[in-house]
Amino acid sequence: MRLVTINGLSVKHGNHQALANVGLTVDKGEIVTIVGPNGSGKSTLLRCIIGAMTPDSGTILKAAGMRIGYVPQKLAIDATMPLTAARFLSLPKRRDAAHINEALQQVGADGLQDRPMAGLSGGQFQRVLLARALMDKPDLLILDEPTTGLDQPGSADLYTQIEHVRRDTGAAILMVSHELHVVMSASDRVVCLNGHVCCHGTPEIVASAPEYRALFGTGTHGALALYRHEHDHHHHHDHDDAHDCGHDHGSH
Repeated sequence: MRLVTINGLSVKHGNHQALANVGLTVDKGEIVTIVGPNGSGKSTLLRCIIGAMTPDSGTILKAAGMRIGYVPQKLAIDATMPLTAARFLSLPKRRDAAHINEALQQVGADGLQDRPMAGLSGGQFQRVLLARALMDKPDLLILDEPTTGLDQPGSADLYTQIEHVRRDTGAAILMVSHELHVVMSASDRVVCLNGHVCCHGTPEIVASAPEYRALFGTGTHGALALYRHEHDHHHHHDHDDAHDCGHDHGSH
């Protein structure tokens, strides 16, 4: 079942073309990971999907009655505010203790109910955000760089938890990542965004393409290569677009 269909999406911020003619689909139960350098339009795309931003052109079709859970990239909580995890999960509408405990257990965070949010580790904080996004039983879970600030074991742990969420709830997951080498194994499809879709396909197809290797590097430092090569992809039209990852260094 198709949950989201995006066609011809374009967004301009002033004179900057954030997204140009972007197309994307998300089906029930799949994990789609979006990667791309800083400023490539990843968060803009997510904001359009959740309805926080209106595109200049293009269409976003969502399945009727679809519920979306959203985990933002950053959430600042005042350290002086005595806000426990349970209280946080009751905002903006009250939840009973059983519902809160169930949500925390679902993300491997049981026992954190009475802990202050400001005192949680990065990984614990992300799990509580994930629990909150799951409380209304979403059909689609949208995660904006959920592992930002976590160390590598913490990142791997959170991705494992996200796979469990998909397995246990059947929710589709659309995730923006800055860690290509970690997310590849969990993703059904990988989309490389740089203002437009310049690469997409299954992880195996994308990872085996020479264009991909030239752009992202190989091994555990692949994500770092992504950030060193910034912007301005072009397409090699003699390749299938499932692993079309051309790159132009000449137009910075």
